[in-house]
Amino acid sequence: MYPRYCLLIGTATLALVTFPASASAQQFGTLHTVTGHTFRPEPRPASEELINTLTVPDGFQIQVFASDLGNVRMMAMAADGTLYVTRPDSNDVIALADRNGDGRADGEPRVVASDLTYVHGIALRDGRIYLATVHEIYEGRIVADGSIADLNAVIDDLPGGGQHPRRTIRFGPDGRLYLQIGSTCNDCLETEEANAAISVIEPDDWSRRVFALGLRNTLGFDWHPESGQMWGADHGSDWRGDDLPPDELNRLADGRHYGWPFCWGDRRPDWLTYAMPPDGTPKEQFCQEQTEAPALGLAAHSAGIDLVFYDGEQFPADYRGDAFIAQRGSWNRETPVGYGVVRVNFEAGEPRQVEDFLFRFLTNDRKATFGRVAGLAVANDGSLLVSEDMNGVIYRVSYQGDRKAETTD
Repeated sequence: MYPRYCLLIGTATLALVTFPASASAQQFGTLHTVTGHTFRPEPRPASEELINTLTVPDGFQIQVFASDLGNVRMMAMAADGTLYVTRPDSNDVIALADRNGDGRADGEPRVVASDLTYVHGIALRDGRIYLATVHEIYEGRIVADGSIADLNAVIDDLPGGGQHPRRTIRFGPDGRLYLQIGSTCNDCLETEEANAAISVIEPDDWSRRVFALGLRNTLGFDWHPESGQMWGADHGSDWRGDDLPPDELNRLADGRHYGWPFCWGDRRPDWLTYAMPPDGTPKEQFCQEQTEAPALGLAAHSAGIDLVFYDGEQFPADYRGDAFIAQRGSWNRETPVGYGVVRVNFEAGEPRQVEDFLFRFLTNDRKATFGRVAGLAVANDGSLLVSEDMNGVIYRVSYQGDRKAETTD
């Protein structure tokens, strides 16, 4: 058995990665060699000076909604303005609120749920809260003061996480709960059907089935507010080079396969993995005939963590129906990418282009960073909240431009 790859761990260390020939008959005798890197920017505290260097488009303003929060990840805002935030490293959920409308959370955060191992996913519906840990999904009741009561596991047999133990959940327009479970590895054949997939759950009896598969780690997903179509940001495999494979923006549909671990990009076979389609179909044929191509390619290794469509009223009208993706940032390339929030412009329900929205978390000539963004939430007032889990900051992006200048025919 050949080694899968040789990796020299270290900051900005070059690794020559040599893969054996694929098991595919079309590729016997072929040696594939790629050059990969590992580079992790040095973490820095989120000082006021550094925060003031962050950039947003003209007319927008950044402020700190709350700080010193620890490992804040996914967020959900209730109708009364209470913001619930999961903290996987603390195994708990906190609640924050801005009652005086100054754009900052009031007072100290309240812990409203605890002892939830690596809690990550969160969803709200009809006065109830839903939380996802590695193996469980919990349901609880939100009481008048914003605390949580009667929190109980309604599912307790989710498969193990391996490389990707954090799950995300969100209710779809159909009222069903959608659950993301990432792959256990970089490239392999999963033994559990629900890994590297999104499942759909019936909230009446908590039965579930796989909805879309071949998704290495689609942590961020949402539904377009006009078309109702489901979209997700997927992570590509590591160790294919600095610029390959692209991360993906996928239109997600029931019963479709999105390629991993057999294919990447525009249904291109991944010859650098031993994995072969389980039905015996040649890899190239499987990729072309049985998988979906991404709607849009994203920067390789940028690692989108959350995706939300903007449906608020505060931002200019041309933002409505566009998507925001929180990109945690790369470690598997020489020059870092990600480390910020991008806007995906949609026209007639289709993604057209990607542009920077909240950026400059990288500093010191991209050798250091003071933020790794994670969760997104559109607040009740239409501002965008962005969680950053390295320094424990939640940022608020609001629009302050001249609305008279935005009037269009």
